[in-house]
Amino acid sequence: MATERGVVRRIEIDPVTRIEGHAKITLHLGEDGRVQDARFHVTQFRGFEKIAIGRPFYEMPGLMARTCGICPVSHLIAGAKAGDALLAVEVPEAAVRLRRILHLAQIFQSHALSFFYLSAPDLLLGMDADPAKRNVLGLFAEYPQVVRGGVALRKFGQEIIERLAGKRIHPAWVVPGGVSSPVTAQTRDFILSGIPQALRTVEETLGAFKRSLDNYREEIRAFANFPSLFMGLVTEKGELEHYDGLLRLTDASGQTVADKLEPARYLDFIAEQEESDSYLKSPYYQPLGYPEGMYRVGPLARLNLVDRCGTPKADLELAEFRSLERGAELSSFYYHYARLIEMLYALEKLEELASHPNVLDTRVRAQAGPNRSEGVGVAEAPRGTLIHHYRIDEHGLVTWANLIIATGHNNLAMNQGILQTAKRFVDGSRLREGMLNRVEAVIRTFDPCLSCATHALGKMPLEVRLLSPEGKVLDVRRR
Repeated sequence: MATERGVVRRIEIDPVTRIEGHAKITLHLGEDGRVQDARFHVTQFRGFEKIAIGRPFYEMPGLMARTCGICPVSHLIAGAKAGDALLAVEVPEAAVRLRRILHLAQIFQSHALSFFYLSAPDLLLGMDADPAKRNVLGLFAEYPQVVRGGVALRKFGQEIIERLAGKRIHPAWVVPGGVSSPVTAQTRDFILSGIPQALRTVEETLGAFKRSLDNYREEIRAFANFPSLFMGLVTEKGELEHYDGLLRLTDASGQTVADKLEPARYLDFIAEQEESDSYLKSPYYQPLGYPEGMYRVGPLARLNLVDRCGTPKADLELAEFRSLERGAELSSFYYHYARLIEMLYALEKLEELASHPNVLDTRVRAQAGPNRSEGVGVAEAPRGTLIHHYRIDEHGLVTWANLIIATGHNNLAMNQGILQTAKRFVDGSRLREGMLNRVEAVIRTFDPCLSCATHALGKMPLEVRLLSPEGKVLDVRRR
Protein backbone atom coordinates (compact mmCIF):
# COMPACT_ATOMS: atom_id res chain seq x y z
CA MET A 1 0.00 0.00 0.00
CA ALA A 2 1.44 3.44 -0.96
CA THR A 3 0.94 7.11 -0.10
CA GLU A 4 0.30 9.88 -2.65
CA ARG A 5 4.06 10.28 -2.95
CA GLY A 6 4.49 6.65 -3.91
CA VAL A 7 6.18 5.53 -0.70
CA VAL A 8 5.09 2.07 0.41
CA ARG A 9 3.44 2.19 3.86
CA ARG A 10 2.66 -1.49 4.46
CA ILE A 11 4.23 -4.57 2.95
CA GLU A 12 2.80 -8.09 3.20
CA ILE A 13 4.98 -11.08 2.38
CA ASP A 14 2.35 -13.75 1.83
CA PRO A 15 3.20 -16.56 1.86
CA VAL A 16 6.63 -16.86 3.46
CA THR A 17 8.44 -19.26 1.13
CA ARG A 18 10.72 -22.24 1.68
CA ILE A 19 9.39 -23.07 5.14
CA GLU A 20 7.13 -25.88 6.37
CA GLY A 21 3.58 -24.58 6.80
CA HIS A 22 1.73 -21.34 6.09
CA ALA A 23 2.65 -17.89 7.36
CA LYS A 24 2.92 -14.29 6.28
CA ILE A 25 4.93 -11.27 7.38
CA THR A 26 3.59 -7.74 7.69
CA LEU A 27 5.95 -4.76 7.65
CA HIS A 28 4.68 -1.31 8.73
CA LEU A 29 6.59 1.66 7.38
CA GLY A 30 6.71 5.34 8.32
CA GLU A 31 6.43 8.40 6.07
CA ASP A 32 10.13 8.09 5.21
CA GLY A 33 9.70 4.52 3.98
CA ARG A 34 11.67 3.01 6.89
CA VAL A 35 10.34 0.04 8.83
CA GLN A 36 8.68 0.87 12.15
CA ASP A 37 7.17 -2.49 13.07
CA ALA A 38 7.05 -6.06 11.78
CA ARG A 39 4.94 -9.11 12.62
CA PHE A 40 5.17 -12.80 11.80
CA HIS A 41 1.65 -14.25 11.42
CA VAL A 42 1.07 -18.01 11.43
CA THR A 43 -2.13 -18.48 9.45
CA GLN A 44 -2.82 -22.20 9.82
CA PHE A 45 -4.31 -24.13 12.72
CA ARG A 46 -3.94 -27.86 13.46
CA GLY A 47 -5.54 -28.51 16.86
CA PHE A 48 -3.98 -31.81 17.93
CA GLU A 49 -4.45 -30.87 21.59
CA LYS A 50 -8.21 -31.28 21.01
CA ILE A 51 -7.95 -34.19 18.57
CA ALA A 52 -6.25 -36.21 21.32
CA ILE A 53 -9.14 -35.89 23.78
CA GLY A 54 -10.98 -39.17 24.32
CA ARG A 55 -8.36 -41.28 22.55
CA PRO A 56 -6.51 -44.13 24.34
CA PHE A 57 -3.13 -42.93 25.59
CA TYR A 58 -1.30 -45.73 23.77
CA GLU A 59 -2.47 -44.23 20.47
CA MET A 60 -0.72 -40.94 21.19
CA PRO A 61 2.71 -41.68 19.67
CA GLY A 62 1.25 -42.83 16.34
CA LEU A 63 -1.39 -40.10 16.34
CA MET A 64 1.09 -37.36 17.17
CA ALA A 65 3.48 -38.58 14.47
CA ARG A 66 0.83 -37.34 12.04
CA THR A 67 1.29 -33.80 13.28
CA CYS A 68 3.93 -33.26 10.62
CA GLY A 69 5.44 -35.00 7.61
CA ILE A 70 8.84 -33.36 8.10
CA CYS A 71 9.63 -34.35 11.70
CA PRO A 72 7.10 -37.08 12.63
CA VAL A 73 9.72 -39.05 14.56
CA SER A 74 10.20 -36.24 17.06
CA HIS A 75 6.49 -36.31 17.96
CA LEU A 76 6.58 -40.10 18.01
CA ILE A 77 9.45 -40.02 20.51
CA ALA A 78 7.96 -37.34 22.78
CA GLY A 79 4.53 -39.00 22.72
CA ALA A 80 6.01 -42.39 23.58
CA LYS A 81 8.07 -40.93 26.42
CA ALA A 82 4.91 -39.40 27.87
CA GLY A 83 3.37 -42.87 27.56
CA ASP A 84 6.36 -44.40 29.40
CA ALA A 85 5.63 -42.02 32.26
CA LEU A 86 1.95 -43.04 32.31
CA LEU A 87 2.95 -46.72 32.43
CA ALA A 88 5.64 -45.99 35.06
CA VAL A 89 7.94 -48.57 33.48
CA GLU A 90 11.66 -48.85 32.77
CA VAL A 91 12.18 -49.05 29.02
CA PRO A 92 14.58 -51.85 28.02
CA GLU A 93 18.11 -50.65 27.30
CA ALA A 94 18.08 -51.94 23.71
CA ALA A 95 14.81 -50.10 23.03
CA VAL A 96 16.28 -46.83 24.32
CA ARG A 97 19.24 -47.32 22.02
CA LEU A 98 16.97 -47.98 19.04
CA ARG A 99 14.84 -44.93 19.85
CA ARG A 100 18.00 -42.82 19.97
CA ILE A 101 19.13 -44.14 16.57
CA LEU A 102 15.75 -43.37 15.03
CA HIS A 103 15.69 -39.90 16.55
CA LEU A 104 19.22 -39.03 15.38
CA ALA A 105 18.34 -40.19 11.87
CA GLN A 106 15.34 -37.83 12.03
CA ILE A 107 17.48 -34.90 13.15
CA PHE A 108 20.05 -35.66 10.48
CA GLN A 109 17.60 -35.84 7.57
CA SER A 110 15.66 -32.78 8.75
CA HIS A 111 18.83 -30.69 9.03
CA ALA A 112 19.80 -31.81 5.52
CA LEU A 113 16.41 -30.67 4.23
CA SER A 114 16.73 -27.29 5.93
CA PHE A 115 20.28 -26.57 4.82
CA PHE A 116 20.42 -27.97 1.29
CA TYR A 117 16.83 -27.59 0.06
CA LEU A 118 15.52 -24.51 1.86
CA SER A 119 18.49 -22.26 2.68
CA ALA A 120 21.32 -23.21 0.31
CA PRO A 121 19.67 -21.32 -2.61
CA ASP A 122 20.14 -18.10 -0.61
CA LEU A 123 23.60 -19.04 0.62
CA LEU A 124 25.05 -20.14 -2.73
CA LEU A 125 23.05 -18.23 -5.35
CA GLY A 126 22.79 -15.07 -3.25
CA MET A 127 20.03 -13.26 -1.42
CA ASP A 128 19.51 -10.98 -4.43
CA ALA A 129 19.42 -13.75 -7.06
CA ASP A 130 16.48 -14.06 -9.47
CA PRO A 131 13.66 -15.64 -7.39
CA ALA A 132 12.69 -17.80 -10.39
CA LYS A 133 16.07 -19.51 -10.05
CA ARG A 134 16.61 -19.14 -6.30
CA ASN A 135 15.37 -22.61 -5.45
CA VAL A 136 16.70 -26.15 -5.34
CA LEU A 137 16.29 -26.61 -9.12
CA GLY A 138 18.20 -23.42 -9.84
CA LEU A 139 20.80 -24.51 -7.33
CA PHE A 140 21.18 -27.85 -9.13
CA ALA A 141 21.86 -26.03 -12.40
CA GLU A 142 24.74 -24.10 -10.79
CA TYR A 143 26.00 -26.51 -8.13
CA PRO A 144 24.92 -30.06 -9.07
CA GLN A 145 27.41 -31.75 -6.75
CA VAL A 146 26.17 -29.80 -3.74
CA VAL A 147 22.56 -30.76 -4.46
CA ARG A 148 23.47 -34.40 -5.07
CA GLY A 149 25.33 -34.48 -1.75
CA GLY A 150 22.38 -32.93 0.09
CA VAL A 151 19.89 -35.33 -1.51
CA ALA A 152 22.11 -38.29 -0.58
CA LEU A 153 22.39 -37.14 3.02
CA ARG A 154 18.65 -36.72 3.46
CA LYS A 155 18.00 -40.04 1.72
CA PHE A 156 20.39 -41.80 4.10
CA GLY A 157 18.56 -40.46 7.16
CA GLN A 158 15.17 -41.33 5.72
CA GLU A 159 16.26 -44.86 4.80
CA ILE A 160 17.40 -45.47 8.36
CA ILE A 161 13.95 -44.39 9.57
CA GLU A 162 12.21 -46.59 7.02
CA ARG A 163 14.31 -49.68 7.80
CA LEU A 164 13.82 -49.29 11.54
CA ALA A 165 10.23 -48.08 11.72
CA GLY A 166 8.66 -49.51 8.56
CA LYS A 167 8.07 -46.22 6.74
CA ARG A 168 9.66 -42.81 6.41
CA ILE A 169 6.62 -40.67 7.16
CA HIS A 170 4.25 -41.11 10.13
CA PRO A 171 5.80 -44.31 11.53
CA ALA A 172 4.27 -45.90 14.64
CA TRP A 173 7.15 -48.18 15.64
CA VAL A 174 7.96 -46.36 18.89
CA VAL A 175 5.33 -47.22 21.51
CA PRO A 176 4.81 -46.63 25.23
CA GLY A 177 7.27 -48.96 26.93
CA GLY A 178 9.76 -49.25 24.08
CA VAL A 179 9.54 -50.15 20.40
CA SER A 180 7.30 -52.66 18.67
CA SER A 181 10.03 -54.87 17.16
CA PRO A 182 13.80 -55.41 17.39
CA VAL A 183 16.27 -54.34 14.73
CA THR A 184 17.81 -56.76 12.26
CA ALA A 185 21.51 -57.28 11.63
CA GLN A 186 20.95 -56.15 8.04
CA THR A 187 19.59 -52.77 9.18
CA ARG A 188 22.45 -52.32 11.63
CA ASP A 189 24.96 -53.09 8.88
CA PHE A 190 23.22 -50.68 6.50
CA ILE A 191 23.55 -47.87 9.04
CA LEU A 192 27.22 -48.55 9.70
CA SER A 193 28.10 -48.90 6.02
CA GLY A 194 26.61 -45.52 5.07
CA ILE A 195 28.25 -43.42 7.78
CA PRO A 196 31.76 -42.92 6.25
CA GLN A 197 30.49 -41.34 3.00
CA ALA A 198 27.95 -39.24 4.87
CA LEU A 199 30.69 -37.96 7.18
CA ARG A 200 32.83 -36.94 4.21
CA THR A 201 29.95 -35.02 2.64
CA VAL A 202 29.09 -33.17 5.86
CA GLU A 203 32.73 -32.28 6.52
CA GLU A 204 33.14 -30.95 2.96
CA THR A 205 29.96 -28.88 3.34
CA LEU A 206 31.11 -27.52 6.69
CA GLY A 207 34.42 -26.43 5.19
CA ALA A 208 32.71 -24.67 2.29
CA PHE A 209 30.20 -22.97 4.56
CA LYS A 210 32.88 -21.64 6.91
CA ARG A 211 34.80 -20.22 3.95
CA SER A 212 31.66 -18.39 2.80
CA LEU A 213 30.93 -16.58 6.07
CA ASP A 214 32.72 -13.39 5.01
CA ASN A 215 30.16 -13.01 2.20
CA TYR A 216 27.35 -12.64 4.73
CA ARG A 217 28.72 -10.24 7.36
CA GLU A 218 25.75 -7.87 6.93
CA GLU A 219 23.25 -10.69 7.31
CA ILE A 220 25.10 -12.08 10.33
CA ARG A 221 24.91 -8.67 12.01
CA ALA A 222 21.18 -8.23 11.32
CA PHE A 223 19.59 -11.72 11.33
CA ALA A 224 18.04 -11.91 14.83
CA ASN A 225 21.34 -10.83 16.34
CA PHE A 226 20.37 -9.74 19.85
CA PRO A 227 20.64 -10.93 23.46
CA SER A 228 18.27 -13.69 24.54
CA LEU A 229 18.16 -16.75 26.71
CA PHE A 230 18.84 -20.17 25.21
CA MET A 231 17.20 -23.42 26.35
CA GLY A 232 17.76 -27.10 25.66
CA LEU A 233 18.45 -30.55 27.07
CA VAL A 234 21.88 -31.58 28.31
CA THR A 235 23.24 -34.77 29.86
CA GLU A 236 24.30 -34.96 33.50
CA LYS A 237 27.82 -34.14 32.21
CA GLY A 238 26.57 -31.10 30.31
CA GLU A 239 26.95 -32.74 26.89
CA LEU A 240 24.74 -32.39 23.83
CA GLU A 241 21.55 -34.43 24.23
CA HIS A 242 18.51 -34.97 22.02
CA TYR A 243 16.60 -37.85 23.60
CA ASP A 244 16.73 -37.42 27.37
CA GLY A 245 18.45 -35.37 30.05
CA LEU A 246 17.77 -32.16 32.00
CA LEU A 247 16.92 -28.67 30.81
CA ARG A 248 19.45 -25.83 30.99
CA LEU A 249 19.01 -22.12 30.28
CA THR A 250 21.93 -19.79 29.55
CA ASP A 251 22.08 -16.08 28.79
CA ALA A 252 23.69 -13.99 26.05
CA SER A 253 27.05 -14.00 27.80
CA GLY A 254 27.05 -17.78 28.03
CA GLN A 255 26.37 -17.84 31.76
CA THR A 256 24.00 -20.43 33.17
CA VAL A 257 20.67 -18.95 34.30
CA ALA A 258 19.06 -22.23 35.42
CA ASP A 259 20.41 -25.76 35.32
CA LYS A 260 19.25 -29.32 35.93
CA LEU A 261 15.61 -28.39 35.51
CA GLU A 262 13.38 -31.47 35.49
CA PRO A 263 11.60 -31.49 32.08
CA ALA A 264 8.42 -32.99 33.58
CA ARG A 265 8.10 -29.84 35.74
CA TYR A 266 8.22 -27.46 32.75
CA LEU A 267 5.05 -25.67 33.91
CA ASP A 268 7.01 -24.34 36.89
CA PHE A 269 9.21 -22.19 34.62
CA ILE A 270 7.57 -21.92 31.19
CA ALA A 271 4.35 -20.03 30.42
CA GLU A 272 2.60 -19.29 27.11
CA GLN A 273 1.28 -15.95 25.85
CA GLU A 274 -1.53 -15.82 23.29
CA GLU A 275 -1.01 -13.57 20.26
CA SER A 276 -3.97 -11.73 18.72
CA ASP A 277 -2.64 -11.90 15.14
CA SER A 278 -1.28 -15.46 14.96
CA TYR A 279 -2.26 -19.04 15.72
CA LEU A 280 1.23 -19.53 17.17
CA LYS A 281 1.59 -18.92 20.91
CA SER A 282 4.70 -17.38 22.51
CA PRO A 283 6.23 -19.36 25.39
CA TYR A 284 8.54 -17.47 27.75
CA TYR A 285 10.68 -18.07 30.84
CA GLN A 286 8.33 -17.32 33.74
CA PRO A 287 10.83 -15.84 36.24
CA LEU A 288 11.59 -12.99 33.79
CA GLY A 289 7.99 -12.49 32.61
CA TYR A 290 6.61 -11.64 29.17
CA PRO A 291 8.24 -10.63 26.86
CA GLU A 292 11.53 -10.25 28.77
CA GLY A 293 11.65 -14.03 29.24
CA MET A 294 12.22 -14.59 25.50
CA TYR A 295 14.48 -17.53 24.73
CA ARG A 296 15.62 -19.48 21.71
CA VAL A 297 15.79 -23.25 21.17
CA GLY A 298 17.18 -25.48 18.44
CA PRO A 299 20.68 -26.21 17.12
CA LEU A 300 22.08 -22.73 17.82
CA ALA A 301 20.72 -22.78 21.37
CA ARG A 302 21.97 -26.31 21.99
CA LEU A 303 25.52 -25.47 20.93
CA ASN A 304 25.46 -22.28 22.98
CA LEU A 305 24.50 -24.02 26.21
CA VAL A 306 26.38 -27.34 26.20
CA ASP A 307 29.79 -27.85 27.75
CA ARG A 308 30.76 -30.12 24.87
CA CYS A 309 29.13 -32.25 22.18
CA GLY A 310 30.66 -35.51 23.37
CA THR A 311 31.99 -36.86 20.04
CA PRO A 312 35.48 -36.13 18.61
CA LYS A 313 34.74 -34.46 15.28
CA ALA A 314 31.79 -32.44 16.56
CA ASP A 315 33.79 -31.22 19.57
CA LEU A 316 36.55 -29.92 17.29
CA GLU A 317 33.97 -28.05 15.21
CA LEU A 318 32.27 -26.72 18.36
CA ALA A 319 35.56 -25.23 19.56
CA GLU A 320 35.96 -23.41 16.23
CA PHE A 321 32.31 -22.31 16.27
CA ARG A 322 32.74 -20.75 19.70
CA SER A 323 35.74 -18.74 18.56
CA LEU A 324 33.46 -16.57 16.39
CA GLU A 325 32.25 -14.38 19.27
CA ARG A 326 32.74 -13.78 22.97
CA GLY A 327 29.97 -15.39 24.97
CA ALA A 328 27.08 -16.99 23.11
CA GLU A 329 26.70 -16.85 19.33
CA LEU A 330 23.73 -14.50 19.10
CA SER A 331 23.06 -14.20 15.36
CA SER A 332 20.43 -16.61 14.14
CA PHE A 333 22.35 -16.78 10.86
CA TYR A 334 24.56 -19.23 12.75
CA TYR A 335 21.68 -21.71 12.98
CA HIS A 336 22.92 -22.92 9.58
CA TYR A 337 26.40 -23.49 11.00
CA ALA A 338 25.03 -25.24 14.08
CA ARG A 339 22.91 -27.62 11.96
CA LEU A 340 25.98 -28.84 10.10
CA ILE A 341 27.83 -29.47 13.37
CA GLU A 342 24.83 -31.39 14.71
CA MET A 343 24.75 -33.47 11.53
CA LEU A 344 28.37 -34.40 12.19
CA TYR A 345 27.53 -35.26 15.79
CA ALA A 346 24.51 -37.34 14.72
CA LEU A 347 26.63 -39.49 12.40
CA GLU A 348 29.30 -40.07 15.05
CA LYS A 349 26.65 -40.94 17.62
CA LEU A 350 24.80 -43.22 15.18
CA GLU A 351 28.00 -45.19 14.65
CA GLU A 352 28.52 -45.50 18.41
CA LEU A 353 24.95 -46.64 19.08
CA ALA A 354 24.68 -49.05 16.15
CA SER A 355 28.00 -50.68 17.10
CA HIS A 356 26.87 -51.50 20.64
CA PRO A 357 26.70 -55.27 21.34
CA ASN A 358 23.11 -55.25 22.63
CA VAL A 359 21.58 -53.27 19.75
CA LEU A 360 20.20 -56.55 18.34
CA ASP A 361 18.58 -57.67 21.62
CA THR A 362 15.02 -58.87 21.18
CA ARG A 363 13.68 -57.54 24.51
CA VAL A 364 12.58 -54.12 23.35
CA ARG A 365 9.29 -53.41 25.12
CA ALA A 366 8.07 -53.23 28.72
CA GLN A 367 4.46 -54.31 29.12
CA ALA A 368 2.11 -52.66 31.64
CA GLY A 369 -1.18 -50.86 32.04
CA PRO A 370 -1.49 -47.22 33.05
CA ASN A 371 -0.09 -46.66 36.53
CA ARG A 372 -0.19 -42.85 36.58
CA SER A 373 -2.77 -40.31 35.50
CA GLU A 374 -0.29 -37.82 34.07
CA GLY A 375 2.78 -38.11 31.87
CA VAL A 376 5.24 -35.72 30.23
CA GLY A 377 7.59 -36.55 27.36
CA VAL A 378 10.38 -34.16 26.35
CA ALA A 379 12.94 -34.50 23.57
CA GLU A 380 15.04 -32.24 21.38
CA ALA A 381 13.44 -32.12 17.93
CA PRO A 382 15.50 -30.80 14.99
CA ARG A 383 14.10 -27.32 15.67
CA GLY A 384 14.39 -27.45 19.46
CA THR A 385 12.77 -28.59 22.68
CA LEU A 386 9.52 -30.52 22.18
CA ILE A 387 7.08 -31.12 25.05
CA HIS A 388 4.13 -33.54 25.09
CA HIS A 389 1.98 -33.61 28.23
CA TYR A 390 -1.08 -35.87 28.67
CA ARG A 391 -3.60 -36.53 31.43
CA ILE A 392 -5.77 -39.67 31.35
CA ASP A 393 -8.79 -41.05 33.16
CA GLU A 394 -9.17 -44.44 34.88
CA HIS A 395 -9.79 -46.07 31.48
CA GLY A 396 -6.59 -44.74 29.95
CA LEU A 397 -8.39 -42.17 27.78
CA VAL A 398 -6.81 -38.77 27.28
CA THR A 399 -8.70 -36.02 29.10
CA TRP A 400 -6.24 -33.17 28.47
CA ALA A 401 -3.19 -32.59 26.30
CA ASN A 402 -0.65 -29.80 26.08
CA LEU A 403 1.94 -29.50 23.33
CA ILE A 404 4.74 -26.95 23.33
CA ILE A 405 6.55 -27.16 20.02
CA ALA A 406 10.05 -25.94 19.17
CA THR A 407 8.79 -23.36 16.69
CA GLY A 408 6.53 -21.93 19.39
CA HIS A 409 9.47 -21.51 21.76
CA ASN A 410 11.15 -19.40 19.05
CA ASN A 411 8.13 -17.21 18.25
CA LEU A 412 9.19 -14.14 20.22
CA ALA A 413 12.69 -14.31 18.77
CA MET A 414 11.38 -14.76 15.21
CA ASN A 415 9.22 -11.64 15.53
CA GLN A 416 12.08 -9.59 16.92
CA GLY A 417 14.34 -11.01 14.22
CA ILE A 418 12.19 -9.94 11.29
CA LEU A 419 11.91 -6.45 12.76
CA GLN A 420 15.66 -6.15 13.13
CA THR A 421 16.30 -7.50 9.64
CA ALA A 422 13.61 -5.36 8.02
CA LYS A 423 14.93 -2.20 9.69
CA ARG A 424 18.40 -2.98 8.36
CA PHE A 425 17.54 -3.94 4.77
CA VAL A 426 14.06 -2.70 3.75
CA ASP A 427 13.51 0.77 2.30
CA GLY A 428 9.95 1.38 1.08
CA SER A 429 11.05 4.29 -1.12
CA ARG A 430 13.23 2.03 -3.27
CA LEU A 431 11.90 -1.43 -2.66
CA ARG A 432 13.80 -4.43 -4.06
CA GLU A 433 12.90 -8.11 -4.00
CA GLY A 434 16.20 -9.02 -2.32
CA MET A 435 15.29 -6.82 0.64
CA LEU A 436 12.13 -8.83 1.28
CA ASN A 437 13.91 -12.12 0.67
CA ARG A 438 16.24 -11.30 3.56
CA VAL A 439 13.22 -10.82 5.82
CA GLU A 440 12.02 -14.28 4.81
CA ALA A 441 15.54 -15.68 5.13
CA VAL A 442 15.80 -14.75 8.80
CA ILE A 443 12.69 -16.88 9.41
CA ARG A 444 14.31 -19.71 7.45
CA THR A 445 17.32 -19.66 9.79
CA PHE A 446 14.97 -20.89 12.54
CA ASP A 447 13.62 -23.55 10.14
CA PRO A 448 10.07 -23.17 11.51
CA CYS A 449 7.68 -26.10 11.30
CA LEU A 450 4.26 -24.49 11.53
CA SER A 451 2.17 -27.64 11.10
CA CYS A 452 3.82 -28.84 14.29
CA ALA A 453 3.22 -25.72 16.26
CA THR A 454 -0.43 -24.57 16.18
CA HIS A 455 -2.58 -26.71 18.47
CA ALA A 456 -3.86 -24.70 21.43
CA LEU A 457 -7.33 -23.19 21.50
CA GLY A 458 -7.57 -19.69 22.87
CA LYS A 459 -7.74 -16.12 21.60
CA MET A 460 -7.28 -16.70 17.90
CA PRO A 461 -7.99 -14.56 14.84
CA LEU A 462 -10.62 -15.71 12.38
CA GLU A 463 -11.43 -14.29 8.95
CA VAL A 464 -14.31 -15.58 6.79
CA ARG A 465 -14.59 -14.42 3.19
CA LEU A 466 -17.71 -14.77 1.01
CA LEU A 467 -16.71 -15.16 -2.63
CA SER A 468 -18.79 -15.01 -5.81
CA PRO A 469 -18.53 -17.81 -8.40
CA GLU A 470 -16.04 -15.58 -10.23
CA GLY A 471 -13.87 -15.25 -7.12
CA LYS A 472 -14.87 -11.69 -6.24
CA VAL A 473 -14.91 -10.90 -2.49
CA LEU A 474 -18.52 -10.08 -1.56
CA ASP A 475 -18.17 -9.83 2.20
CA VAL A 476 -15.58 -10.25 4.95
CA ARG A 477 -16.13 -10.97 8.63
CA ARG A 478 -13.27 -10.92 11.13
CA ARG A 479 -13.04 -11.96 14.78
